[in-house]
Amino acid sequence: MSTAIVTGQPVPGSPLEGDLRSLGFDVRVASDAADVATLLAAVPGDQRIAVVDARFVGHLHALRLALTDPRFAASAVPGAVTAKPEARKALTHALPSNTGGTDPLPDAIATAMESGATDVHRPELGTLVATVPTDPQTRNEARQAVAAVDDEAVRLRTAVKSRDGFFTTYCISPYSRYIARWCARRGLTPNQVTTASLVTALIAAGCAATGTRGGFVAAGLLLILSFVLDCTDGQLARYSLQYSTLGAWLDATFDRAKEYAYYAGLALGAARGGDDVWALALGAMVLQTCRHVVDFSFNEANHDATANTSPTAALSDKLDSVGWTVWVRRMIVLPIGERWALIAVLTAVTTPRVTLVVLLIGCALAACYTTAGRVLRSLTRKATRTDRAAAALADLADNGPQASAFAALQLPAWLRPAPALAFAGGAALVGTAALTTYGSPWVVVGAVIHIALSGLALARSLKAPLDWLVPPFFRAAEYGTILVLAAKADVNGALPAAFGLVAAVAYHHYDTVYRIKGGTGAPPAWLVRAIGGQEGRVLVVAVAAALLPATDFTVALMALAVAVALVVLVESIHFWVTAHKRGAPAVHDEGEPA
Repeated sequence: MSTAIVTGQPVPGSPLEGDLRSLGFDVRVASDAADVATLLAAVPGDQRIAVVDARFVGHLHALRLALTDPRFAASAVPGAVTAKPEARKALTHALPSNTGGTDPLPDAIATAMESGATDVHRPELGTLVATVPTDPQTRNEARQAVAAVDDEAVRLRTAVKSRDGFFTTYCISPYSRYIARWCARRGLTPNQVTTASLVTALIAAGCAATGTRGGFVAAGLLLILSFVLDCTDGQLARYSLQYSTLGAWLDATFDRAKEYAYYAGLALGAARGGDDVWALALGAMVLQTCRHVVDFSFNEANHDATANTSPTAALSDKLDSVGWTVWVRRMIVLPIGERWALIAVLTAVTTPRVTLVVLLIGCALAACYTTAGRVLRSLTRKATRTDRAAAALADLADNGPQASAFAALQLPAWLRPAPALAFAGGAALVGTAALTTYGSPWVVVGAVIHIALSGLALARSLKAPLDWLVPPFFRAAEYGTILVLAAKADVNGALPAAFGLVAAVAYHHYDTVYRIKGGTGAPPAWLVRAIGGQEGRVLVVAVAAALLPATDFTVALMALAVAVALVVLVESIHFWVTAHKRGAPAVHDEGEPA
């Protein structure tokens, strides 16, 4: 239960107390600041507290945005202020010693909290009304303004992301928002809808694995239904303000699990028809994961950069001012909505091979477009990267103890541009794997070169304009090597085992990203050491390929996949559940990942 203290003389006919109770607040009335302090002291310290002026006039949803959003420790709109337990002390200290000021008491408290270095979130209200009239005429005008705007319509509209792809905006959101409201009115949570989306996608993958035309048609339809539910869970979170750390993690990781499980389903279905497309399925997963790493690394490198100027960015903003170019540019990058629609339609009307080939071509073109644009922005941008950004890139690199041993070596500055070293190491590794026969010891030599150059790439802080390319180069090297060696083994089961290994490692890398995005820090160092770091894993795979027959190599890939999956899943689930229970800051991703 949360407590709302209504201060001042009650206004006859005001719905304020009823509105507050409908939002889950226990309402208490105070006559002045001294009375507020007394009532505040009586409220248990683990409860949210709100102070609201009795003269407040506004929409119920304005109060909901101000007083119930779990993402912010303190929040305010005109006439109302709230604090979660971690900001209770700041609110108490901000209480004025007298009420002689002209501002309503909640506004004075919010201003004092901000001047005391407490961040007070002020939600964007748009057409919603939140005001404190001081006389009957202005009160009447405020009530007319409230009546003129349907706050439920505003609530439904704002439940949809402000920036979505074309397919999501025009083909899903017009009705999924109503599904979200239906779920809210029946007490369903976003996490329950997220789980339903996962289960639906897994059933779709199972239908694709049947290898029949009916199964493929059902798989396509179920994949679209899964995406509808995927949009609904976020809209439900925004509609009912049910944000949570655990929910953001589930939403992000389940999206990847759904898509990659579907790739596996396509490969299994093709195998039933005598077509082996495991290499294409694994290639699609590798390409898509590397695309995401490019997105994450670039965003983290520039998350809090200063003096951020770029002619390329200015051109992009200019293009966005022309309506149709916005949608074209969003569709070119093949975001999740367009991508899943493409996969669903192609699954239903073509074959798994055609579906995966078209997907690979589309994702490759999208990757070239987005990466080229970000490279141009980085080269033309005059910005100072922060220590936080450099640390995030180092965490995303996922170097283990082997590479770290080389990081202590000192080279001339002109010999150690991090992206060049990372690219050279990866090229040596993947190149030797691709250009030699299975079992060649040269792959081990390539792995050793990759280890050395991986360490040297992180010998200095990653603050140069293109240093955000280091993690994507490492991901491409590791995943690409596993794919090439499994394909070179040319035995049944090698590529599916490689698919499982890459999926397990990719989960670890996505988990690292979401921890950094959520402000909870990178995975512990012991976990990175336990699973070898990116360079340690490729060394193990390279040595196994050089020493073991192809059938035994397949068993080794399976064993490594199981070991990595067990370690990272157990640690990750424990971390996120614990973070949720201890009240870690609630987060929510408002963007649409590629």
